Amino acid sequence: MQQDTVRASAFAMPLTSPAYPAGPYRFRNREYLIITYRTDPQKLRDLVPEPLQVREALVKFEFIRMPDSTGFGDYTESGQVIPVTFRGRKGSYTHCMFLNDHPPIAGGRELWGFPKKLASPTLRTETDTLVGTLDYGPVRVATGTMGYKHRAADLASVKASLAEPNFLLKIIPHVDGTPRICELVEYHLEDVELRGAWTGPAALNLWSHALAPVAELPVLEVVSAVHIVADLTLALGKVVHDYLAEAEPHYRKGRTHAFAE
Repeated sequence: MQQDTVRASAFAMPLTSPAYPAGPYRFRNREYLIITYRTDPQKLRDLVPEPLQVREALVKFEFIRMPDSTGFGDYTESGQVIPVTFRGRKGSYTHCMFLNDHPPIAGGRELWGFPKKLASPTLRTETDTLVGTLDYGPVRVATGTMGYKHRAADLASVKASLAEPNFLLKIIPHVDGTPRICELVEYHLEDVELRGAWTGPAALNLWSHALAPVAELPVLEVVSAVHIVADLTLALGKVVHDYLAEAEPHYRKGRTHAFAE
């Protein structure tokens, strides 16, 4: 294969059979259970990278069911999202994500910088209760419950929240183990068609795990919960801050990593 052919056809790995297709990425009947809870403000400040700023001591624990997603198929996702501000604009920072489908793990990490890991989340209705779970291997690390469609939510405020900017920390290593890319990425959800939204009583339990440390942001108080069904497009992102741009000359000099043997 000639170099020009490689350059022309390169999109993602593997070269001749990428793990995911090119976008756009449209999601139909995407279903959310989002439980907002109060947590330790110092722990949030320790985790959220500058220049993002923590808005208040809140975390959104999300369980998301995606039965029909262009190029990615049928899968479920769960994770923690933190309300932040960036240069005066309100948005959300995705702290961690766990899902059960390889293409969106590979695409999410490589394209946008989503902090995705392989796990086993679920979102389902059990009689009168919407139930979200997250298992890492055989170990349960999160369970969220909400009364099923107890009250209609304010559709305008829900749609406004979906329109806010979202921020990710994209990290891609160099072949020598040093960071090749370390960027703050902004992305948006587009063409949102809100099919419905509801609120109700909710509860959330988190358990400690070495590799799925969701409990490091402890639940002090459940503030609210919302159940959303929508069609939307996941837009590609843009870089809004490059952590290596100014630091690169002295950052790379003498950089070493200690790897476990």
